[in-house]
Amino acid sequence: MLALTDGETVIPLAPAQDHKRVGDGDTGPNTGGMGAYSPAPIVTPALERHVMDDILVPLMRGLAAEGIVYRGILYAGLMVDRGRAKVLEFNVRFGDPECQPLMLRLRSDLVDLMERTAEGRLRGARVEWDPRAAVCVVLAAGGYPGEFEKGKPITGLEQLRDWANGVVFHAGTQRVDGRVVTAGGRVLGVTGLGADIGAAIAETYAAVRQLSFERMHYRTDIGRRAL
Repeated sequence: MLALTDGETVIPLAPAQDHKRVGDGDTGPNTGGMGAYSPAPIVTPALERHVMDDILVPLMRGLAAEGIVYRGILYAGLMVDRGRAKVLEFNVRFGDPECQPLMLRLRSDLVDLMERTAEGRLRGARVEWDPRAAVCVVLAAGGYPGEFEKGKPITGLEQLRDWANGVVFHAGTQRVDGRVVTAGGRVLGVTGLGADIGAAIAETYAAVRQLSFERMHYRTDIGRRAL
C-alpha cells in the first residue's frame, strides 16, 4: 500500500501486489521484484481501512510526536494473513515494480499531486483511477538476481513505440552507438492495461513476446494469484 502525505493528510493510492521470487510459482531467490499488478483483490475495503487506521495514520502521528514533518510517498510493504496486515518494511519512495501499474492507472495529474504534497495542500485532494487493471512483467538479465550480464542489444522496442494499451518502462538500459542495450539486472518493466486482471495479463505478455535480448528471463505467472 502506497500513500501520499503532506505531514498531516494521508491519501492512499491504489493497492498493488508484487512478486519477489525470481521463478514461477514463487520459487528461487528473492529479487527486487519480478512483476506486479493493480488492483490487488486481496485488498478489500475493510483491509484498506485497517492499513490506514492502524498503520499509516499512526505512523504519521508518531513522526509528528518526534518533531518530524515528512512530506512525500509512504510505502508500506505488507504481508496479509486472515484479513490483517503485518508490516515488513517502510520506504519513502515509489516501489518498483509496483509503481508501474499505478502510473498506468492514475488519471489525476501526478505533478499537481506532488506539488500539493510538497506544499502541504493535500487536504481535499482527490486521486482518480482508471477502473481497468494493469500488470507489469519485469524482463531480467541473464544471471539476475546474482551476477548478471550487461551490454546485450534489445530488439523489439520499435514495434511497441505506439503500443496503445501499455508502456515499456526502462529500468536497466542504456544507449550505445545508437542501440539500446542492457545495463542492469532488471532491464524492462513491460506494463499493460486490460478490462480486468486476466485481460491485462494477456495484453502485457503479448507485448513481452515482441521483446528479446540474449539470456532474457521473466516470470510467466505474474498476476495469476489474482485470478
